[in-house]
Amino acid sequence: MEKAGAIRFPAEWEPQEGVLLCFPHNGKDWPGKYGAIQWALVDFIKKVAEVEMVFLLVRDREFQATVHEKLERAGVRTERVRYILCKTNRSWMRDSGPIGIYRNGKRSFLKFAFNSWAKYSNYHLDRHVAGTVSSWFGQQPLEAVYRGRPVVLEGGALESNGKGTLITSEECLLHPSVQVRNPGFTREDYEAVFREFLGVTHVIWVNKGIVGDDTHGHIDDLCRFVSPDTIVTVVEENPQDENYPILRENLALLEKSRLQDGSAPRIVSLPMPRPIVYEGLRLPASYANFLILNKRVLMPTFNDVNDARALSVLAACFPDREVIGIHALDLIWGFGTLHCLSQQVPAAFASE
Repeated sequence: MEKAGAIRFPAEWEPQEGVLLCFPHNGKDWPGKYGAIQWALVDFIKKVAEVEMVFLLVRDREFQATVHEKLERAGVRTERVRYILCKTNRSWMRDSGPIGIYRNGKRSFLKFAFNSWAKYSNYHLDRHVAGTVSSWFGQQPLEAVYRGRPVVLEGGALESNGKGTLITSEECLLHPSVQVRNPGFTREDYEAVFREFLGVTHVIWVNKGIVGDDTHGHIDDLCRFVSPDTIVTVVEENPQDENYPILRENLALLEKSRLQDGSAPRIVSLPMPRPIVYEGLRLPASYANFLILNKRVLMPTFNDVNDARALSVLAACFPDREVIGIHALDLIWGFGTLHCLSQQVPAAFASE
């Protein structure tokens, strides 16, 4: 049970009411691939709706009808799809959507300020996503304000074990000049924010993100909790690959880390797919961008020799859930896949 007055950031494997997604209404994040992306989203929605609710953002009623027709054609369980009308710039709900937390044992929503990863200028519609979604659920979000200013942060930068430990990266939050979310913030400032608004008592910091990461170091492409004391982390096996030293350093940091109770976490290595290059760009493909649902885990696959190995690793980590691969070779052209596109909505009340 939650303590009186407590705030807690639940782990992703805890009971969910559903998953928040947004159907892209244009192809700007996937130039030249919008047709393929629409059907990739339909398949993603179908796999989620088989086990829980989908809360789906759509631009307007007319677009809702178009999307609904596609879902019906694909045999999606549309009775498990709820539409939320909301205009957006992009579809990355992990970052612009509200973060589900528990306050006094009851679900609430936390809103960080969003500025498109401190990189792009067209985010003004996305700033309203967290508030719109929270209102749809009949709540006003808790707004993260620290020392009088809104805190800019994204869900993709935060990984929780539900027990008080959070993992994040220095490159994303502490770099002094590249994609700086909160100028002047120190490690101590971020840890104070995590403590106040997420109930986090302990933070594990890794160093850098993978090559090609448009967010400059989001943790959900690097390492993820799969149980309160177990972390899976991507490891590059080719010494000639640019990611090799980056991910080896992160692995070493995790091996030296401790959890909220002082114990050492169990570390499980997850392979990386071979480099994916499109139009001359190295894309940030990672098996760590999986999504945990109530009864299954959805993992991005890339037509790669390591797809099967990665699925096997996750299957061993989640013996009580189906682990299913979702083809993400088109999705990654937008610099993100399954976890980036989604944001889980925890159950209304914390489980005991």
